[in-house]
Amino acid sequence: MTFIQHYDSPLGAILLAADDVGLTGLGFEGQKYFAATLPAEVQIKETPALREGRRWLALYFAGKEPKTSPPLHLIGTPFRLSVWKILSEIPYGKTTTYGDIAQRLAQERGLPSLSARAVGSAVGRNPISLIIPCHRVIGRNGRLTGYAGGLHRKAYLLTMERRHGDRETLDLETLDFRHLTSNVSSSLIPSH
Repeated sequence: MTFIQHYDSPLGAILLAADDVGLTGLGFEGQKYFAATLPAEVQIKETPALREGRRWLALYFAGKEPKTSPPLHLIGTPFRLSVWKILSEIPYGKTTTYGDIAQRLAQERGLPSLSARAVGSAVGRNPISLIIPCHRVIGRNGRLTGYAGGLHRKAYLLTMERRHGDRETLDLETLDFRHLTSNVSSSLIPSH
């Protein structure tokens, strides 16, 4: 059985899903691939994993770096799971690129190269946003690209982490926000 709960974040409603093992989904309502992994039958009920997920979100949106994550139950192909593992290792307030992840996976697998687009596809299918921080993956030259929750949310999250985290770890001057100006409400981007 899959259980669900909702969380009201500063960026909109978030749906959390869990089974008896742990969280199976966490995403902004209406985002690309939203609830793609949910079965037809779900039950609204608080479970230990959902309670921990809501606690994690409350800490995160209060500007604190959660030190532990709720129990997770990731379901995906071996390739996706390997990408999501790398995502989970990106520190709070830091970023990496799709190409960096592809290079790391290629090295781990003894391959000469791996497609950054394949990595991007796996990143985009991350079922547990925020806790598995796919928003910390950026394009070449600091360009904000490819966030299923919307680039305005990605910009907000990176700015929030910069504001509350180690100010030396994420240089907002290197991130390219220019292409977001028409799509992002200035009230959504925290000041720094």
